[in-house]
Amino acid sequence: MKIIKYINLKFSEVLALAFVYFLLIINFFWFKDSPVAILSAFFGITYTFLAGKGNPICYLFGLSGSSFYVYLTFHNALWGNLILYAGYYIPMQILGFFKWRQHLKDGKNEIIKTFISFKDRIILSLITLFLMAAAIIFLYFLHDKNPVIDGITAIFSIAGMYLTVRRAIEQWVVWMVVNGLSVIMWLLIAQSGEKVYSTVIMWSVYFILAIYFYICWRQEIHRREIQPNCKDKDCEV
Repeated sequence: MKIIKYINLKFSEVLALAFVYFLLIINFFWFKDSPVAILSAFFGITYTFLAGKGNPICYLFGLSGSSFYVYLTFHNALWGNLILYAGYYIPMQILGFFKWRQHLKDGKNEIIKTFISFKDRIILSLITLFLMAAAIIFLYFLHDKNPVIDGITAIFSIAGMYLTVRRAIEQWVVWMVVNGLSVIMWLLIAQSGEKVYSTVIMWSVYFILAIYFYICWRQEIHRREIQPNCKDKDCEV
């Protein structure tokens, strides 16, 4: 109960998380899914859930999940995602932990949510599109199994992680795109005979959580904006 209170979970969220863990266990024992895929999914889903709740401890799970996912991408020749996770995600998650600790609500282990300016959105979008085109071309030369989806998800993920560290609500829109495409990519891999069903579940859950937490963050930011007389930025919303 102390853990649930510490993370600020709702009862419905606890049930949803327990259900997802149950699916992962079924995959392991019934479908003989890859143990690495199971562990990657467990840590990754927990990370995303805690990130949505704004708890800095999410990055500890993120580091573990990213390490297992690096192995999966190497084994399945997804070089774009491999470079992304090993060279970018892991360092950014370490940075994110300390950045989030600097922007907590008073008396709570939860960050203050925010958004980026219109100018920053335009600049980030242009840079993302340029890098995405370059990544797809680069991955073709590396004989990547799926250079288009791998390239798009890799570059969009860079933008998403950047926005996550900045505590920006726009991250969830980016994650919707990344997660949706990743579901397709890993479904194709699963159909080729690889036992990565848990990875498919993981990305599917990511997609649903991105929609859910976008709504939650938007409501919280909106409630804070309609309280202009609040004496400090950390006020309850």
